Amino acid sequence: MILCAGESLIDMVPANGGFTPRSGGAVYNTAIALGRLGEPTAYLWPISRDAFGDMLLAPLAQAGVDTTLCPRSDRLTTLAVVVLEGGEARYSFYDEGSAGRMLSPDDLPDLPARIEALFIGGISLVPDPCGAAIEALTARHHENLPVMIDPNIRPVFIPDAVAFRARLNRLLPMTDIVKLSADDLDWLYPGVDPDEGARRLRDLGPRIVLHTGGAAGARAYWSGGTVAAPAIRTTVADTIGAGDTFNAGVLTSLRRQGVLSKAELDTITADQLRAALTLGARAAAITVSRPGADPPWAHEMQP
Repeated sequence: MILCAGESLIDMVPANGGFTPRSGGAVYNTAIALGRLGEPTAYLWPISRDAFGDMLLAPLAQAGVDTTLCPRSDRLTTLAVVVLEGGEARYSFYDEGSAGRMLSPDDLPDLPARIEALFIGGISLVPDPCGAAIEALTARHHENLPVMIDPNIRPVFIPDAVAFRARLNRLLPMTDIVKLSADDLDWLYPGVDPDEGARRLRDLGPRIVLHTGGAAGARAYWSGGTVAAPAIRTTVADTIGAGDTFNAGVLTSLRRQGVLSKAELDTITADQLRAALTLGARAAAITVSRPGADPPWAHEMQP
């Protein structure tokens, strides 16, 4: 079972001159996508008892995601107001004192033995105490569980870039797989060629660095060099949840190939990495073809 630990929130998506609430959050979207693809998945994040909390729980249940590790909270749900610019999503966050924001290291549960891998990332890594909680969770389990991180960097949500870079510098050596978008790499290594930026990041400790480039496809950097997979052609409605779904596709492929473990990732092959990139791209193509973060179900992935 793959455990996804990180933010859930409500995306206020533009619609008919106003906004429509939709369940979202980078790590939440990945959990939903994994569940819909048929992978055994668990989720860890505080869920509010407000009406939006119930809205968040429903898709998790529909996708078969285990939420027994999610504490309930009387604090409010985080809101993200989405503005689309040329089909690209831009966000403003309303998060102070929210249910998820106040997750602390002391709130972390013991993980059950059925957990096989850990996925973290998103805005949950930025503020404290929740950022410290996700860091503590990773520190406790990275020696035994493979860890994938997608920082999904949102500069508007980072009040202290120095502190956030320091957190990433502590987290990255504890992770096995890192996924970065072009925007992520540009923030981490401004003015540096994306390929060079990905290689620099891999030098910090991760075994595999994944770089997604939209229509340019995806690349994987690891000890064997570089592997690429093309993007899947589709008509784009918007890009909300695209990277999150890609992450789920990659994890799904690695698990199905039997290489989602500390030992097996040491001996992963180019063909196995290419298969993971390809499944991630196929899943993401379906998500971007329809509005909002709406990952595909397993039956939609059939050739």
